[in-house]
Amino acid sequence: MPITPEKDIFFPYLTVTMQVYIAITMAKNFQAVTGLEPRVAMLSFSTKGSATHEHVDKVISATKIAREKAPDLLIDGEMQADAALVPSVGERKCKGSPVAGKANVLIFPDLDAGNIGYKLTERLAGAEAIGPIVQGLQKPYCDLSRGCSADDMVNVAAICSLMA
Repeated sequence: MPITPEKDIFFPYLTVTMQVYIAITMAKNFQAVTGLEPRVAMLSFSTKGSATHEHVDKVISATKIAREKAPDLLIDGEMQADAALVPSVGERKCKGSPVAGKANVLIFPDLDAGNIGYKLTERLAGAEAIGPIVQGLQKPYCDLSRGCSADDMVNVAAICSLMA
């Protein structure tokens, strides 16, 4: 949950600047934790202009700025989740994209979408959610709930140590 440094204001919807920062930071941490090259998909309900809306414009702007700030980063968007994850769909909807169909870092446009996406993945695909892992601090920081298991503690500690 983004909170501005100047004030204690909660923003459930990300600004363009926040999306850029999250994309670049997540890519860096993904590489630190996995050793793999990040392929970042900036998710939207639109793929390459299939819809027009102010929310789509934010994702397009964030993608452009992230490319300027991190020119070596493989990042593309705006794209829907199927275009980001399914090679045949990615090739059809985003010809020539180095990310489409091969994304391994997904940047959701807001807190609602991110929470829905991770809960669906956890429940329907049997994925294990680890975290939360706080981004953007000078040193790694992770949080655990009171009801976490010993496995949760080990997993979060391992990720935190890889980010150090």
